[in-house]
Amino acid sequence: MPYVNVQITKGASREQKAEIVKDITGSLERVLGKNPEYTHVVIQEIEEEDWGFAGKLTDDWKKSES
Repeated sequence: MPYVNVQITKGASREQKAEIVKDITGSLERVLGKNPEYTHVVIQEIEEEDWGFAGKLTDDWKKSES
């Protein structure tokens, strides 16, 4: 039973999340022969202020890059 945990910053639409789940499930089936009925994909959305990147909080990093 595959379990995949995807952590992303907040902002993905429901449609985008559905596509991620479909693609990951399909990859596990195609590459490893895993049964999609037993594949679990969990998407966790994290606030940008709770995610660090390049030594900064993501929201601060984005501000400095624009």
